[in-house]
Amino acid sequence: MAAYETVIGLEVHAQLKTRSKMFCACGTVFGLPANTQTCPICLGMPGTLPVVNKKAIEMAIQAGLALNCTVNSKNRFARKNYFYPDLPKGYQISQYELPICEDGWVEIAAGSGTKKIRIKRAHLEEDAGKNVHATGTGGSRVDLNRAGTPLLEIVTEPDMRSADEVVAYLKMLRDVLVYLDVCDGNMEEGSLRCEPNLSLRPVGKKEFGTKVEMKNINSFKFVKDAIEYEVKRQTKVLNDGGKIHQETRLWDTDRGETAVMRSKEEAHDYRYFPDPDLVPLEISEEWIGELKKTLPKLATEVHEQFINEFGLTDYAAGVLTADKAAAEYFVRATATAVEAGLPKADGAREIANWATVDLRALLNEKGIGFADCPVKPEQLAELVVKKHKGEISGPIAKTVLAEMFSTGRSADEIVKAKGLTQVSDEGALAKIIDEVIAKNPQQVVQYRGGKEAVLGFLVGQVMKASGGKANPGKVNELLKGKLTS
Repeated sequence: MAAYETVIGLEVHAQLKTRSKMFCACGTVFGLPANTQTCPICLGMPGTLPVVNKKAIEMAIQAGLALNCTVNSKNRFARKNYFYPDLPKGYQISQYELPICEDGWVEIAAGSGTKKIRIKRAHLEEDAGKNVHATGTGGSRVDLNRAGTPLLEIVTEPDMRSADEVVAYLKMLRDVLVYLDVCDGNMEEGSLRCEPNLSLRPVGKKEFGTKVEMKNINSFKFVKDAIEYEVKRQTKVLNDGGKIHQETRLWDTDRGETAVMRSKEEAHDYRYFPDPDLVPLEISEEWIGELKKTLPKLATEVHEQFINEFGLTDYAAGVLTADKAAAEYFVRATATAVEAGLPKADGAREIANWATVDLRALLNEKGIGFADCPVKPEQLAELVVKKHKGEISGPIAKTVLAEMFSTGRSADEIVKAKGLTQVSDEGALAKIIDEVIAKNPQQVVQYRGGKEAVLGFLVGQVMKASGGKANPGKVNELLKGKLTS
C-alpha cells in the first residue's frame, strides 16, 4: 500500500470582543433569549444601511500585528452571496480581494524544535445566526442574536502535517488572541471555531491532493480526533482505488466520524462583489503605529519573563501562562507577598506552587477559572506570608485555603477565629513530645539503635497530637534532643 503525506491548512473564525456588532449597535452578549439582540440592520430589512464598527477594525489590526502580518492601508468589504436560513440578508458581508491583513507567520513547537506556519490572510466579516434543532418539535428555528457579530477569519497556508501540529497552532493562536484581549477564546460558546482543510498526497510528491474541509469544530480534542479519523478514511479510499471528492464534512462527536455536509464551493460560487453600501477603508501608518504601541506582552513573552525574572520552572510558567487570568493572578499575588517582606524568588516560588497545585485543584473541582476565583490574589499572598513566617504550618495552610475558597474570608480571620496559630513555644511542645515518646517506646528504641527513619513517624505523631499546629522545625529539633539525651 502507498504511503501518504498529510497536508493541512486551517481557517479559524475568532469572534471579536466588541460590545456591539460589526455593522449595527446591537449587543454581542452570549446566551440571551433568542432574537433579543437584533435590529432592522442585522435582520437584513430593506433600506437599512450598515456602519463599520471602528473597534473591530482596531482589534483586527492588533491581531494582524501580533501575527506578523502586513496591515493593508487600503481594504474593502464584499458581499458573499449564498442562501441559508441563518443568513437573513441572503449574503454575508466579508472581505475578499482586499483583506485587512496578509502574509503573516507564527512559530509553533514541533518535535524537539519549532516550525513556522505561514498565515495567508486575516479578514473581517460578520457572523451568521444559529439554527436551533429542538428535539420533539418536528422542525428547526433560527436565533439571529449572533448574526452580525464581528469575526476575524485567520487562514493559514497548507503548512501543517499532523493533528498534533494543528492543535499546537490552535493553542498558540488562542493564547495570542486572548492575551491581546480581542477574543475570549471560548470554543464551547463558539467564540473560536476552526475548519481544517485536509488532503493526502503520495510521499515525495509536490502536487496537492483533493482537499476536504471540516466545519466548525469547537474543541482541541475534537480537532485532533476529526483529523486523525479523516486521515484514516482518505487513506483507505485511496488504497482501495477510489477518489477523494472535494466536499465539506461535519464531525459527528457521538459516532466519532466525519459525514458529508455538502459539495465544496469555489470562490466563484459565492459571486463576490464589493459591497455598495460600504466605502473602502483607508488605514494610515499613524493609526497602525499607535495601535502597535498598545500591544501587550504575549504568552510566550510572559512565559520567558516568569522563568527569567521570577525563577519559575518551565512547567510552572507554562501552567500559569496557559490562562491569562492565572498569569495576572500570579503577578498580583507575588507583588503583594514581596511588599509584605518575602524575598522575590521565595515569594514567587511559593505563590506559583499554591496557585498551580492547591488553588488550581479547588478551581477545577468547582469548574471555574482564575478570573472567577473567590480567593483574591492579595488573600493568597497573605496566606503564603503567614506560612513562610511560621505563623501556621503547611497542613494548616491547606485547611485555611479551603475555607477561604468556600467562604471568601481572609486567612487572618480564619486563623484567629479557629485558633490555628502555629505552636512554637518550647514548653508546650516539650509536653506533647514527652507524651508521644511515652506512648511509642518501641520506635524510640529503634531510633536510638540507629534506625533514623523512625524519626519521621514520631514527628508525625507529635503533629497529630497538636492538631497540626506544632512548628515542624521546632518539633524536629526538640525531638532529636530528647531522643539523644
